[in-house]
Amino acid sequence: MGKIFDSLLGKSSTPADEGDYMELNLEDYEGTEDAPVLLIKIATISDIKDSPKVKDEIYNGNIVIVDISRLKMDKIMYERVLRDLKEVTKDVNGDIIGLGDQRYVVLAPGGVRISRDKIGAV
Repeated sequence: MGKIFDSLLGKSSTPADEGDYMELNLEDYEGTEDAPVLLIKIATISDIKDSPKVKDEIYNGNIVIVDISRLKMDKIMYERVLRDLKEVTKDVNGDIIGLGDQRYVVLAPGGVRISRDKIGAV
C-alpha cells in the first residue's frame, strides 16, 4: 500500500504491482439515491393555527404553495397570517409571492428566488 502513496507523491519511479490495487464493487455505490434536497408542498390555511405547519416546511428548506382563499372572509385573520408568513420568509432569507388574485401564496426558502416575470402571453 505504501508503494501506491509513494508513486502518487512522486517518491518512486517504479510502477505499482498489480497486487497493490484493490477491486471495487461499484454496485455498493450505485442505487443509493438520497432523499430530494428540495420539495414542493401544498397547504391550505384557514386559521392562524395552520400557519406553524407551513412555517416548519419553510424552515426545513421546502417550497410551499398555500391556498389562503378561506382567509379572505376574515380580513384581520388574512392580514395576520400573511404578516406571519412574510416574517418567516424574511427570517430564512427566502421569498414570497401572491398568485391568482391573492388566492394562493408561494413561499420559498433561503437560496430560492421567485421570478416576477411571466412566461408567454400576458
